[in-house]
Amino acid sequence: MTTVSSSAPERVGESPLRASLARRGSVFLYRHAKVRLALLLSAPLFWLGLVYIAALVALLITAFWTVDSFTGEILLDWNVNNITKVVGDALYHAVTLRTVGAALLVTAIDIVIALPIAFFMAKVASRTARRALVIAILMPLWASYLVKAYAWRSILAQDGIIDWIVGPLGGSSPGYGFDGAVLTLAYLWLPFVILPIYTALERVPDSLLDASSDLGAKTGSTFRHIVLPLIFPGIVAGSIFSFSLTLGDYIAVKIVGGATQMLGTLVYSNVGVANNLPLAAAISLIPLAIIFIYLGVVRRTGALNSL
Repeated sequence: MTTVSSSAPERVGESPLRASLARRGSVFLYRHAKVRLALLLSAPLFWLGLVYIAALVALLITAFWTVDSFTGEILLDWNVNNITKVVGDALYHAVTLRTVGAALLVTAIDIVIALPIAFFMAKVASRTARRALVIAILMPLWASYLVKAYAWRSILAQDGIIDWIVGPLGGSSPGYGFDGAVLTLAYLWLPFVILPIYTALERVPDSLLDASSDLGAKTGSTFRHIVLPLIFPGIVAGSIFSFSLTLGDYIAVKIVGGATQMLGTLVYSNVGVANNLPLAAAISLIPLAIIFIYLGVVRRTGALNSL
């Protein structure tokens, strides 16, 4: 019987030296998990740094330029006039407070709606129903953003669906404005809040809930003292999505917000209408700073360490 030597090349036509180097490299990567992870993440991190971080740096630089009032050309005249205008003008203070208020309202609405839905999916529904609910939550993400925004424009319109439902009860549609923008954005970002909370609830052992019930704890006590601390990282993850996306949104706000001005619409108007890119860059630094502050506050709670 003919035996094949273990030192023979693994592939036909491959040299022994190349096979040996490949084997050594494979063994080295197997034994050094950190090196393997670094090589795996190097390409996406490089792309992230090139596209996102470089764009942020360019945005920061543009905020220190000016625009010629006659020709509309951008002048590389380094100054802090745009930053000073944004920081000192009462208009931008009011718009910033309105935008942050909308982001907080959207986040609160989404969390209140997402908690019971995610709990039902994770702890009550059968496996088949759970899969169907996950698909149902993901389905709106497959539709166009503009289609959903214009659908809400029809819902919020006078004599729209809301008027048909609450009209006989003496109510009326909120119409186009701040309230309509908050409702629309809450609908748009709801799936991004449900899924992290649902994932966190799935990790909560059912034995903890059974033990709490056996010891006589009420539903509210069980939720506050057992469930809520365990799913808090999931709630934080969902809030980051809804809060940050609301801060930068301008399309849905223009469609259903009417005359409501938010930071995103100010950036859009200065880029597309006023043709003042440096001022738009200075305005866009406000939501960027707010989300960094928000992430810093969240980080101090320790929730990000458990994600």
